[in-house]
Amino acid sequence: MKPILANEKTFEHYAEAFKSLSDPKRLKLMNELCARGQVCVCDLCEIMEMNQSKLSYHLKILLDANLIIQEKKGKWNYYALNQKQVNHLLSSELCCLFRPSD
Repeated sequence: MKPILANEKTFEHYAEAFKSLSDPKRLKLMNELCARGQVCVCDLCEIMEMNQSKLSYHLKILLDANLIIQEKKGKWNYYALNQKQVNHLLSSELCCLFRPSD
């Protein structure tokens, strides 16, 4: 497989995404969203055993990296994994950036 030539913007995109994944709490949060689907923030506090302000901090980082999505229903926010973005992040495209050509 031929390596993909990437530009600075591509590298910045991946660096930001991987920074957001560099915390075990955020990885657990994403795993819970993957397992449960869309979850209310009030339920996430209980699931993650975190107060809302600390949870909001981690949710914002994942939202900014586009790894999760937010939907407001009434006065509550619901969160879900952005499966398309996660699939892109784990895709062969990234692997090809670092494979030597044969």
